[in-house]
Amino acid sequence: MDKKMKIRFFSVLSVCFVLSLFVALYPAQGKQMQGDDPHAKEALIVKGLISALEQLHYQPIVLDDEVSRKAYKAYLGSLDGGKRFLTLDEVNQLKVYETSIDEEFKNGTFEFFNLSVRLIDNGVERAKNIFPQFLDKPFDFNENESIIIDPDKVDYPANEEALKKYWKQLLKYEVLTKLQSKIEDQKKDGFEGEQKSVKVLEEETRAEVKKTFDDWFERLQKLRRADRFNEYVNSVSELFDPHTTYFDPKEKEDFDIGMSGRLEGIGARLQNEGEYTKIESIVPGGPAWKQKQLEVGDLIMKVSQDKVEFVDIRGMRVDDVVKYIRGKKGTNVTLQVKKADASIQEITIERDEVILDESFARSSILEQADVIDNIGYIRLPKFYADFERENGNSCAKDVAIEIEKLKRQNVKGIILDLRSNGGGSLRDVVDMSGLFIEEGPIVQVKSRNQAPQVLRDADPRVQYTGPLIVLVNNFSASASEILAAALQDYGRALIVGSASTFGKGTVQRFYDLDRLIRGNLEMKPLGEVKLTMQKFYRINGGSTQLKGVVPDVILPDNLMYLKLGEREYEYPMEWSEIAALSYNQKAYRLKNVQNIKQRSNERIAQDTVFQKIEKNALRLKEQRDLVSMPLSLNEYDTFIKVKEKQAKQFENIMKDNIPGFKVKNLDEDLAYIQVDSSRIARNDDWISNLKKDVYLKESLNLLRDMINYN
Repeated sequence: MDKKMKIRFFSVLSVCFVLSLFVALYPAQGKQMQGDDPHAKEALIVKGLISALEQLHYQPIVLDDEVSRKAYKAYLGSLDGGKRFLTLDEVNQLKVYETSIDEEFKNGTFEFFNLSVRLIDNGVERAKNIFPQFLDKPFDFNENESIIIDPDKVDYPANEEALKKYWKQLLKYEVLTKLQSKIEDQKKDGFEGEQKSVKVLEEETRAEVKKTFDDWFERLQKLRRADRFNEYVNSVSELFDPHTTYFDPKEKEDFDIGMSGRLEGIGARLQNEGEYTKIESIVPGGPAWKQKQLEVGDLIMKVSQDKVEFVDIRGMRVDDVVKYIRGKKGTNVTLQVKKADASIQEITIERDEVILDESFARSSILEQADVIDNIGYIRLPKFYADFERENGNSCAKDVAIEIEKLKRQNVKGIILDLRSNGGGSLRDVVDMSGLFIEEGPIVQVKSRNQAPQVLRDADPRVQYTGPLIVLVNNFSASASEILAAALQDYGRALIVGSASTFGKGTVQRFYDLDRLIRGNLEMKPLGEVKLTMQKFYRINGGSTQLKGVVPDVILPDNLMYLKLGEREYEYPMEWSEIAALSYNQKAYRLKNVQNIKQRSNERIAQDTVFQKIEKNALRLKEQRDLVSMPLSLNEYDTFIKVKEKQAKQFENIMKDNIPGFKVKNLDEDLAYIQVDSSRIARNDDWISNLKKDVYLKESLNLLRDMINYN
């Protein structure tokens, strides 16, 4: 296999792909497996899954009692993480099987799972009958009591009476939060609605909450056994690592559609997380990306069409959530989301089609008065590549084009912005890294029980030999981390950004269980399993897994005190290292990095915006760490107003143009931009945001110091 073919073989990083197997693991056993067992298909899926995990996973684990305990805990969390449905007695019935899940997996039996489905179905039915009785009469909001809002800090209710008491608190809190908001809305200048008494507002709010929960329970009772089964098998598969997951045929179809941008109504990709729907990624150029309030990691709680009436989507399948979010271009959808700091926000987005050119590499010229001028800036939202066409899109080729354009402008330095770039094509990582160095190794790719394969830049040309900064943040992942790591190891670029990148140093592939198991046609399709197959290592031998890439210069950000990235998962694969390679480059060598870092630290300490960002980060952490909330209207109102006052101090961070900071398009881009009003508007919006970006401002200061020291 030549070098080009090797690179193509390892050509996908974050975007998973299907790999067919040609050796079936099981013989035909249709009649034998089917029999009179209604769960024969589930047994077949489990057998195929176990075999795939044991034989194909990068780092398989032994299914034993310890794994069973972890799986039990994970499954119980997915079954009733909010502790709203099961009593302690029922949990103890399940706990009998805590160390036998591994045996049931191996034997294809489902005593524990069958019991769990029966108990949770009964628990949901019981809660459905419990909750309405607490909404028939007013709550007493003068009582001095509180509610613990972190389910991990709450025990399962001891009995049905304790469960009822817990539901009363939950409902009281739901009514309280909405009531306080209604009262405050009536006090605002310009309020045009009818002024209502607290008594009337409370009555209306209880009715709204009742309808919300009626709808929620109706959806919960529509959950299929297959939905529970997926959670059950993934409670085991995700112990291997967080990215190893079983997909039933419908989920796999949804995954494929999601990867191709099916949520183009707002330009976001979704995934289930417990009872919530999570923002997995935001499509650059799409409505959500342009609106700028929705963020990766946000949890969608409710959806409203044109602010008419919110629909509670908790417990809803992703494909059902899509029906509420998608819509005609020009219409509005409002999402009620829970942010990373646990605050609740309502975000209205006008639906539109996703503009693909916003996803591609683009450049501009930056200048900071009295600091430096004529600096090239390249934004790369993702490592895109079209593998279907011979001359399809390639981010490496596009970045090379932008570099040539910037060189014709005689730029003094270049900033390559990989912030929130979740990865993509590994082939393009190798090619793009090669734009800045002579030929040499870029990354090591290791499969299970095999020697590492070294992917190299084989092109001795260096497209750019000047000062280079690579800008990253917490959400720069996979391919972004490999490029940043390679250029850092070579001493070729100054890496600047958050405390570390995401820390995903693994690659996954889909395996079709239908191909793994021969015969059994009457039970197929069985679904697919996404398996972690390989690990990536830097040329210095260290993994990007878990630790990510630690920048040379770390800048404060709003999420700096929150646990994010691969480290956030409960069972991530560990960091490891292998032998370092021999590598060197002469294109450009960083000097005096410690002095450059020291000067940056001194500037940051004096910069009012960065000081504000760090204070806001502390506020967000404090908010996320909240355990309980008051259930008294007066206390809750005071609490909310204090929090709103605190938040108001930080609402204008990076909202104003930076004095003396200039951004302009390249002359040769103007013809393309001015083709239509839509492109002009999108470009104006892009330029406007760059003018407020304090991270670019500090990057210009760093480039000035790099040039002076070199």
